[in-house]
Amino acid sequence: VQLQACGGGLVQPGGCLKLSCELVTSRGLFSTYGMGWFRQAPGKEREFVAAITWTGADTDYAESVKGRFTMSRDNTKKKVYLQMNSLQPDDTAVYYCAATRSSLLEVVDSGFDWWGQGTEVTVSS
Repeated sequence: VQLQACGGGLVQPGGCLKLSCELVTSRGLFSTYGMGWFRQAPGKEREFVAAITWTGADTDYAESVKGRFTMSRDNTKKKVYLQMNSLQPDDTAVYYCAATRSSLLEVVDSGFDWWGQGTEVTVSS
């Protein structure tokens, strides 16, 4: 399974970005994978950001991004998205998408089986 994330960049505080992650190659249908977004800020451990089940019916978010970030998926395009609004300097990090075979809503990194290469988001004035 190969995941490719993109959409990162430099944005001012209060701005927005939309990340996308494409399932480039897989062992099965994209619609059978749960997906997640994690991030790792400089000098910090990787942390959970958002997750979505394979149907898209259930999502979960870290408390720090609730109300600002929205995760969605388009199974026909084999993509997931992370719409990030009201960005703050604390959101600066490398963002990773991840895929899981689990049908549960996974929210810890150990629950995911495959990882993309990451896309960098910098929030600064």
